[in-house]
Amino acid sequence: MHYDVVIVGAGHGGAQAAIALRQAKFEGTIAIIGEEPELPYERPPLSKEYFSGEKAFERILIRPLSFWEERNISILTATRVDAVDSASHEVVTDKGDRIGYGHLIWAAGGNPRKLNCGGGSLPGVHTVRTRADADRMLTELPAVTRAVVIGGGYIGLEAAAVLAKAGKQVVLLEALDRVLARVAGEPLSRFFEAEHRAHGVDVRLGVTVDCIEAQGGKASGVRLADGEVIPAELVIVGIGIVPAVEPLIAAGAEGGNGVAVDGHCRTSLPDVFAIGDCALHANAFADGMPVRLESVQNAHDQATVAAKTIAGIGAHYDAVPWFWSNQYDLKLQTVGLSTGHDATVVRGDPAARSFSVVYLKDGQVIALDCVNATKDYVQGRKLVVERLAIDPARLADAGTPLKELAA
Repeated sequence: MHYDVVIVGAGHGGAQAAIALRQAKFEGTIAIIGEEPELPYERPPLSKEYFSGEKAFERILIRPLSFWEERNISILTATRVDAVDSASHEVVTDKGDRIGYGHLIWAAGGNPRKLNCGGGSLPGVHTVRTRADADRMLTELPAVTRAVVIGGGYIGLEAAAVLAKAGKQVVLLEALDRVLARVAGEPLSRFFEAEHRAHGVDVRLGVTVDCIEAQGGKASGVRLADGEVIPAELVIVGIGIVPAVEPLIAAGAEGGNGVAVDGHCRTSLPDVFAIGDCALHANAFADGMPVRLESVQNAHDQATVAAKTIAGIGAHYDAVPWFWSNQYDLKLQTVGLSTGHDATVVRGDPAARSFSVVYLKDGQVIALDCVNATKDYVQGRKLVVERLAIDPARLADAGTPLKELAA
């Protein structure tokens, strides 16, 4: 079996790579190889609309089956790639099949980071990465009164919001001294902590998990390092991902925390590209430092760059990063990367539940977090792209549109 382009990973990046190849008039054979039994689907709704029952699975499919068939894109489901033979241009699947490629696009994303404590794999302990993960939780949910969420990042906060809205007693545990500590400034962290507490979530900061306790063969509670046991019928673990790059690294690709790629998304292996959550790339919005970005935007834009490069169309990855999160009736939209900021400006009133946090470095705007403030998000993009130096007092004046400051 041989394809002109083999895409490993059937998430946003893998699907977009195939779509972009056809949009670029690439006429060769294309195959997407995915570990799951489903067609490519959107992942963010797993901890939001799908988990809450607001969207049926069919509504989160990236494209229906007919779309892939019409464009002659083969999708090999329920298949894992275990090895890459870069010399012979082949991948080896878990079934032992060898599939040849002209170009390989690695879009395998990452696997949820597991708890490294006792009881971490008990029934009743869940991660949120696949439809099967969400379905298992939904099956258990009717019998759940108390839930513990471990991890105060976006996945943990979104899951806590859905559980609280469903009437469950929720305790959220974060090892650091604030939620979203790795991705946002303190004003945003404190706002979301207060919002979750107002919705009945018991947010605990600076706590360490000792183990998961069991009763009747399934999780019954979370024991903290200080000896306290928090009872729970459901435990959700949201402590990040481990990039799924072992086969590439074993084949000799450069990398470590992800696989290293250049501005065209090429790895150090011949004719092998990597995109999305697992791609370690120098990012202009991080002062050229190598980063991995776990976002739909990044996966989508890198997929397009890789596809155009394969199709012989000049393309270079230089997109401005953006992210979003929905919790309760709050829509958080982020543009830019706040890492390394040395000042923040709060624009608007957090008490009114509509405001923005503007991040500055050396006097220049590098990112914005906008809560129920879509105009700031749209207009602030130019400030970030051009790294404009704006007087903080003017930034703080919510009555002045950002587009005026950008002008």
